[in-house]
Amino acid sequence: MAPRILLARHGRTQWSVQGNHTGRTDIPLLDSGREGAELLGARLRGAPWSGLPGVEVRTSPLVRAAETCALAGFGERAEPWDALMEWDYGAYEGLTPEQIRADRPDWLIWRDGVPDGESTAQVAARADEIVAWARSADRDVLVFAHGHILRALGARWLGEDLSFGARIRLEPTSLSVLGWAYGMPAVERWNDTGHLER
Repeated sequence: MAPRILLARHGRTQWSVQGNHTGRTDIPLLDSGREGAELLGARLRGAPWSGLPGVEVRTSPLVRAAETCALAGFGERAEPWDALMEWDYGAYEGLTPEQIRADRPDWLIWRDGVPDGESTAQVAARADEIVAWARSADRDVLVFAHGHILRALGARWLGEDLSFGARIRLEPTSLSVLGWAYGMPAVERWNDTGHLER
């Protein structure tokens, strides 16, 4: 079986609710984010996932991702990995898109990057490193990380330019699966939040 990569975005934080760019600032989960992480874990313990035995698990070391991983029940199996950290937003850390566009009306992070932070090329290189690792053996992998780096990973898994990430949104505590179709990299599931719906 060709390896797949399962993507879990961290639960809600105050900044994710407000729309602030949250790169390396270590913002904790809200209570609703913790609840979402537990619901994601319950889903992954049920069919068809059955707890994902044999899956290799890695997490961003930032607290919002690591706590989501732990609350979902994968903390003891997970290895922290800096490659999964969120985009370093540099001078735009903590700002909303609206605040940034007040000075740069046509700004798009996927095209323009950020000042004093990671370039689009650096983010693409990190995503490529994660893709190479995920495809390196005959086993599925599960990663807990952040919105922009996971969207970058989705773009690069498909062989698309990083800018493709602008077209594939991800909600907090969503589940996505990148796999294969007809021998080509494919999206099996994207931005699935069914476990949060009641």
